[in-house]
Amino acid sequence: MSNSPPVPHLVVIPVFPGVNALDVTGPAEILALAGRMLPEGRAPYDVRVVGERRGDVVTFSGVRLCVDGTFAGERERPDTVLVPGRVDIGPQGPVPQVDEAVVAWLREVGPEAGRVASVCAGAHVTAAAGLLGGHRVTTHWATAARLAAEYPEIEVEADPIFVRSGRMWTSAGLTSSMDLALALVADDHGDQVALEVARIMVMYLQRPGGQSQFSVPLAQQAGGRDDVRSLRLWIGAHLDADLSVPALASRLAMSERHFARTFHAETGSTPGAFVEEMRLEAARRLLERTGRVLDDVARACGFGSVETLHRVFRDRLGTTPAAYRRRFRTAAH
Repeated sequence: MSNSPPVPHLVVIPVFPGVNALDVTGPAEILALAGRMLPEGRAPYDVRVVGERRGDVVTFSGVRLCVDGTFAGERERPDTVLVPGRVDIGPQGPVPQVDEAVVAWLREVGPEAGRVASVCAGAHVTAAAGLLGGHRVTTHWATAARLAAEYPEIEVEADPIFVRSGRMWTSAGLTSSMDLALALVADDHGDQVALEVARIMVMYLQRPGGQSQFSVPLAQQAGGRDDVRSLRLWIGAHLDADLSVPALASRLAMSERHFARTFHAETGSTPGAFVEEMRLEAARRLLERTGRVLDDVARACGFGSVETLHRVFRDRLGTTPAAYRRRFRTAAH
């Protein structure tokens, strides 16, 4: 039996002047950390940043990236190509930038790569290379309409955090690059490794691909009361508990009326609406990432019955749980 170490998983990130630094460094940090945490015998990640020429590449923020490899010099077949992007703010709003040198390299390398993943406006670069035709994709919400107009052969969705369509992965803006990288790690090595990486990175959670770019925690105003903030976290961890106004008010030792007013003042939402949003988001996550039957999903998320689960999905998302799962399940299709 051979005791030779496993061949590393080669990830190549093509960069260009003005690229968003976080599109590059965020996934690179996730993949590097994952490689350190893998059980013995698993292939680590070999992350290479390449450009049109060697030397410093000045990013959008002014931070410089030191590029040691070039497009011409990178001869190995990548297991993963991760395409970063850049968005400029013009008079008419955000404008995605497409670097022609990266496009030319992608046209050559992309068809042979194991998978291609784009971050934010990197979807525009990947589309220009002809790799996204016939695929369902996402990008930054502010440039999604432009991508759809320029490439009618692509099914563009502005809402999801990330989308997998066969071997093509696309993600929304900036910080979603971290979610995308965690999803790639989960695809390669399982959810547990990805969750451990998220824990060490102190990420709130690994957001699933079909989740809205504006999740419940992001959509709620921060507020200043520690007790309400702690209660919101407790709600997220106990969605199958009694989360009625009387039960929640009792936890904070308030009258129901005072609790409802305080909660609304702190969050901009009623307690009932907040709980329903959290339960809906959890149900979406289970439908996207597991094969659990609808009865289990409904109970785990506190809906109580499949009928209630169906009603909330119909009223809030305009679809059924089963149809949502078919559309957003993170397995390849």
